[in-house]
Amino acid sequence: MNARHTRIVDRAITRLKLKQLRLLVAVGEFGSIQHAARELQISQPAATKLIQDLELDFEVQLFRRTNRGVIPTDYGEALIRHGKLIMGQVSNAAQELDDLTEGSSGRVVVGTLIAAAPILLPGAIRKTIAERPNVAIKVVEGTNDALMPALYSGEIDMIVGRLPAFRARPELVQEKLLDARVVAVVGKRHPLAGRKSVTFTQIRPFGWILPPPETTLRRQIDQYFVSKGQYIPPRALESVSYLTNRSLLQELDLVGLMPEHVVAQDVNSGLLVELDWSVPFGKGPVGISYRGPDSLSPAAFEFLKALHEISY
Repeated sequence: MNARHTRIVDRAITRLKLKQLRLLVAVGEFGSIQHAARELQISQPAATKLIQDLELDFEVQLFRRTNRGVIPTDYGEALIRHGKLIMGQVSNAAQELDDLTEGSSGRVVVGTLIAAAPILLPGAIRKTIAERPNVAIKVVEGTNDALMPALYSGEIDMIVGRLPAFRARPELVQEKLLDARVVAVVGKRHPLAGRKSVTFTQIRPFGWILPPPETTLRRQIDQYFVSKGQYIPPRALESVSYLTNRSLLQELDLVGLMPEHVVAQDVNSGLLVELDWSVPFGKGPVGISYRGPDSLSPAAFEFLKALHEISY
């Protein structure tokens, strides 16, 4: 640890205020010191002084002035990211104390992708509640693009679902739980339901339910469509809502692509039919992403343990 780093750390420990971090995050959000000051109900000169003190303490320029306000420098972006995490942890601590006061045995906030919803999450929730009957569990559904920023900022404890194709994220722990195979499913009244040895040529005339463009699976689907003569579906609906997708598949002649374990229960019950077509893409790991064991509350650690047990 060099002398400059030691000096800055000492200043941060002795002088850094949460008010400064709140202001820093607000300036980054609004792109304006004046707007951020109004939001936090302090004067603009006071806000400017707080930012200047931060720059002096960290020995870097945090914002650049432009005709339309201020924009963070690389140093500003880095400190805003850490500021969000610190403020998120303070909020989590307050919430956990509040939960304990009200008789809860902790809180877990889990982000989920569609690949985790039907089996992993319910099983882990059941096991966690068995160990901690009064635990508060919140599940937030979305795509990785929406959930990852919330994970970094501390708003959620972990993400459960398909792991990103590129997982070189040194600030995160990413653990594989199982491999997911993608299958094509249709409603039981679909013209291809029950057909043997279905080919892509037979599927071409029908519409598709597709995941959003920012997902790994969608990129694989698009590449496959390009390889099939720049194929464009006659109808394409985008949705990550399994309940919506299941209803659409039952009512319309659409084809859906989903992880095998997600649709297994509905296929077994006859609500949906798996096409006899070997999907040539989409196999990938399903797992957990979190900021590391030190970031987890006892309740969140219990939930992590339950996920591991359910997946074996």
